[in-house]
Amino acid sequence: MTDPEAPEAAATPLAAIRARIAQSAMIARRKADEITLVAVSKTHPAEAIVPLIAEGQRVFGENRVQEAEAKWPAVQEAHPDVRLHLVGQLQSNKAEEAVRRFDCIHSLDRPSLLAALARAMDKTGRQVPLFVQINIGDEPQKGGCAIADLPALLAEARVAALPVIGLMCVPPAGIEPAPFFALLGKLADDHGLAGRSMGMSDDFETAIQLGATHVRVGSALFGARG
Repeated sequence: MTDPEAPEAAATPLAAIRARIAQSAMIARRKADEITLVAVSKTHPAEAIVPLIAEGQRVFGENRVQEAEAKWPAVQEAHPDVRLHLVGQLQSNKAEEAVRRFDCIHSLDRPSLLAALARAMDKTGRQVPLFVQINIGDEPQKGGCAIADLPALLAEARVAALPVIGLMCVPPAGIEPAPFFALLGKLADDHGLAGRSMGMSDDFETAIQLGATHVRVGSALFGARG
């Protein structure tokens, strides 16, 4: 009789990732259903997405508004319960398109974008949950709100009645990510935010053990970029 927990039982990449999430959650004494797997399908065609939907995956991530607009309408028409998250940088002039297309945005990082999102939500009547992206490693080449600027940005979001649900980060490449995940968790706790969008294909297990609520997994599910 085959052990359903055995690695060989994970016949697909999605099954393998789900098993690793469950294992990491167990080690952290958490429940696996506390963690949302965002399958990052950027640069991959709809044909690569449909098999994951057939396996029950319902939350997907895209980096670019234009790509999502081109790829997802037909998929979501066929599968209206699929939810789409924007996990890449967002230009203020694309805020309204993003609010109309996405069910969650992980990249609020500056006052000008906050104002654009507030106008877009007011115009569309959609309240889209937001994560504030933190430049957790203080890297000049990366987007994200500086840690020192976070209190002011959150205060502006409260005034604008924007639904900020958590913080997001991408740790510096090539460095042990655990301290950065721990810092994001502390910042979230300090500001009373439950959501922690952190961890990707190479480090999501560490992120789960440090409190991730959303992990953004692309290459481990889809392979190299299309």
